[in-house]
Amino acid sequence: MTPTALPASIDDLQQRLLALDYVADRQLSTAVYLALKLQRPLFLEGEPGTGKTEIARTLSSLLGRELIRLQCYEGLDLAGAAYEWNYGRQMLEIRLAEGTGADRQALASSLFSDKFLIQRALLQAIDPQRAAPPVLLIDELDRADEPFEAFLLEVLSEFQITIPELGTVKATTPPIVVLTSNRTREIHDAVKRRCLYHWVGFPDAARELLVLQRRVPGVAQQLAQQVVAFVQRLRQVELYKQPGIAETIEWARALMQLDALVLDPAVIQDTLGVLLKYQDDIARMQGGEAARLLEEVRNAARAPA
Repeated sequence: MTPTALPASIDDLQQRLLALDYVADRQLSTAVYLALKLQRPLFLEGEPGTGKTEIARTLSSLLGRELIRLQCYEGLDLAGAAYEWNYGRQMLEIRLAEGTGADRQALASSLFSDKFLIQRALLQAIDPQRAAPPVLLIDELDRADEPFEAFLLEVLSEFQITIPELGTVKATTPPIVVLTSNRTREIHDAVKRRCLYHWVGFPDAARELLVLQRRVPGVAQQLAQQVVAFVQRLRQVELYKQPGIAETIEWARALMQLDALVLDPAVIQDTLGVLLKYQDDIARMQGGEAARLLEEVRNAARAPA
């Protein structure tokens, strides 16, 4: 990938994102623009399926930078996120040295050198040998255990990692860092203080319709409007997991595969599993509840502007 220049303004950034079918509102565009200009990590928090992860992928394409993704999970530690030593290769080196009578002191110093170091995502992102800084996505940080956040502080503030056996590895040019959280737990203030913060909420109907038209080319206008209106009303119902933009897009694609031109109660019942991901939510919407929401959508469409 060939790196391209940073956006010249917020408007320029919005247009370049839109060209890649990412519809960002002004506030999100401002947060991204400032993160790029100030070389600060960007912490995005919000509901699942609202485009937090996608912004990192889009920035990678927009700027011509490699995307390095660290997917967080319970039990993630420094070895999985930053680096570890290749112990198998080190043991082999020791056995070979024993057979040749190599100098032990020289061997000991060489065992903890770059050739035995396995780089994970964090160390890859700040590797000073890189020609161009990448986009580092630290995805779903709330899934990792709280102690893991302490490992990130040096990376987020100094763009470096201290390896006791080797020394400090520091990026020549800071990577573009995007952290995301679905807020299943609170992230420590120490992490947030090192980042620019933005809450990514559900879009309004107009922006969601534009997203749908961009992401699902060929969708019928009436179907797209009904899908968006139905999802917008569905988010007002008390559900365990409200559908995000990702589910709206997937539902529209599924409806197109079924040759649906408009919504009707039967097709909604048959495809609820595309839109909702928990059986309790699906059970709640089966029968009259989904039909009631659809009737509200139809009545709103018939109402004079």
